[in-house]
Amino acid sequence: MAEALADGLHNIGDAARLSGVSAKMIRHYEAIGLIPPAGRTFAGYRIYSDADLHRLRFIKRSRSLGFPVKQIGILLGLWDDRERASSEVKRLAESHAEELGRKIAEMQAMQRTLQQLARRCHGDDRPDCPILDDLAGPDSVGAT
Repeated sequence: MAEALADGLHNIGDAARLSGVSAKMIRHYEAIGLIPPAGRTFAGYRIYSDADLHRLRFIKRSRSLGFPVKQIGILLGLWDDRERASSEVKRLAESHAEELGRKIAEMQAMQRTLQQLARRCHGDDRPDCPILDDLAGPDSVGAT
C-alpha cells in the first residue's frame, strides 16, 4: 500500500477526503459505472488515481447542481469525448435548468398552500384543524 501511495495513488479514505465524496458513495459510483473499477493493491485494497479523484469531483459538483445520476453519466461521457460538440452539453444544462424551474414553481405553490393553511389554523387547544382537514381531502369522513 505504501508503494501505491508513493506512486500518487490513494486509498479509498484518502480519495473520499480529497474528493469530498464519501467512501460509500465512491463504491456506489464504481458499482453503477460512473467511475471505472478501482485498481487494487496486492492485499485487495482499492486504490484511486488523481484522474479518478478529478472524476469524483466532477460527479460531486454535478450532484450539487441537482443532475440525476443518469444525466451525470451522459455528462461524463461528453467530458471524456474531446471531439464532442458543446451544443449537446448546453442542451443538457438548459433542459436541467428548465426542470429545476418547474420543481421550484411546484415547491413555491406547496409553500403558499401550507402558509395559507397555517394562517387558517387557530393553533390552540381545540381539535379543529384546517390543515388536517385539507390533508384528509374532501372525500374523507371527519376525524377532525
